[in-house]
Amino acid sequence: MSATHEPNRFTVVAEDLKFPEGPVWLPDGTVLCVEIAAGTLTAIERGGRRRVVAKLGGGPNGAALGPDGACYVCNNGGFNWAVRDGRLVTAGIADDYKGGSIQRVDLATGRFETLYSSADGNDLRGPNDLVFDAHGGFYFTDAGKLRGRAMDRGSVFYARADGSMIREIVPSMAIPNGVGLSPDGRTLYVAETETARLWAWPVTAPGELERLPWHVSPCGGRLVYTAPSFTRYDSLKVEAGGNICLATLDIGAVTVVSPDGRLVEQPRVECGDTHCTNLCFGDADLQTAWLTLSHTGKLVTGRWNRPGLQLVG
Repeated sequence: MSATHEPNRFTVVAEDLKFPEGPVWLPDGTVLCVEIAAGTLTAIERGGRRRVVAKLGGGPNGAALGPDGACYVCNNGGFNWAVRDGRLVTAGIADDYKGGSIQRVDLATGRFETLYSSADGNDLRGPNDLVFDAHGGFYFTDAGKLRGRAMDRGSVFYARADGSMIREIVPSMAIPNGVGLSPDGRTLYVAETETARLWAWPVTAPGELERLPWHVSPCGGRLVYTAPSFTRYDSLKVEAGGNICLATLDIGAVTVVSPDGRLVEQPRVECGDTHCTNLCFGDADLQTAWLTLSHTGKLVTGRWNRPGLQLVG
């Protein structure tokens, strides 16, 4: 039965971060996260001590460990920023915006390179989040950019970690954000931010999706779940049992949905921020969650009701 549970107990690990996102748990207990407004990839130890791993510039957004042990980062190219009611918020496309990219960071040295900045002859606009499969490739979303009243149509891409191949596999989505794979790797999930919709496609081969016809689905995906009232979905992670965990904006929660589209629970994150943007799982049992609260610049942690999925890399 679906339920809205009492607030989970979360502890603040770090604060005063510059719009954190993309948390990645490392086996030594360190959590990596990007600071979008600072343009950095940052390492945070359990006690809160932090260090800058790499100054990436632009707008580093989603992050994931690759099969080679490097950290791969979706860089959205950057935003302008404003402070509203004491909270850091995006304020349109950066004045120095030059495009989006996928970056590879050597965690031992902090050296980084741009792996991709275009696909099929088109520049990447605002890469947002990514997930690796078991074949050495990764799926990533490009949310596009907003320019006043104009908005890019977003896309989903598949690329190889060695820089040898990238291609668009789902065109024309409304700000695609979180992306994840089912535990067996046979289903790709993508969350749209502004529509608060979760979509799914069968994976038939690495980077190959089975798509529904356009008159059935605007993006070729199966509609898994949509919010019953106004909110927006940001990034997502998948639990070991297959549930999809959607970081949920505007209400400061994580919406947990079953693969067949049932609301499992919607635990609130009562840490003074309605902008819960991402999460990751860690510890030996993968049942500790780390969440980014971006408006107030916090990384928080707490025990989760079920274990998360062990990610590739």
